[in-house]
Amino acid sequence: METTSRVEAQDSPSSSTAEGVPAARRTVDGYLRAPFPWYGLDEAFTGPRWLMQVGTAADGSVQHGSMGHGEEPSIKSDATAAEKERFAVVVTVASSPMRHTGDGTGVLDATTVSSAAWLAGSGLLACTWPAQLDHTLRDDWLDQQTETAFELADDLTGPAWSELSLPVDGVPVPFHYRESEFGWVLAGSTGNGVHIGAYGRGMSAYGLGFSVVQDLEAYA
Repeated sequence: METTSRVEAQDSPSSSTAEGVPAARRTVDGYLRAPFPWYGLDEAFTGPRWLMQVGTAADGSVQHGSMGHGEEPSIKSDATAAEKERFAVVVTVASSPMRHTGDGTGVLDATTVSSAAWLAGSGLLACTWPAQLDHTLRDDWLDQQTETAFELADDLTGPAWSELSLPVDGVPVPFHYRESEFGWVLAGSTGNGVHIGAYGRGMSAYGLGFSVVQDLEAYA
């Protein structure tokens, strides 16, 4: 069983401007700082693309990030409205062993396919709001479901997951895949030094393909 670390996402594109630099521009800069390649849907997808957020370690190094495709998801208590959303988010996680931070102040956990599965699972939950819940109960529901997503990501060989083969840079790659009433989640590894996680709703995962993002401006 792989061990999943609870990696945190930071540098949200919705944050306010600082020092006169637009939030969107600072988001692109965050992606540009990454020492690893970013992945998105391949050229077969012709819809809208948009940047989401990058996650950094305590020393400021970029560890992971997400890129959106389709309609930007929103938290809706109306299940009918949520079902109409069609989106797929691709999460890229740098593959790395456990190591010390660059500033020597701590230790970074190893990242694995489970790390990508955890980020994808928690990302799907962040844009989910069951219709039967009111606002006051959503935080409790989210905490409970997030813990479940963490446990599922830590057991990729368990019964909740099946195998799905999808192209990565044109080469078939096996992914761990699961569905829920809120959408789907998948995770796998590339031969390019990163793990890929993805989640979505309204778009079938079975027809997706992934490739290295050559031009970040296509997402900005």
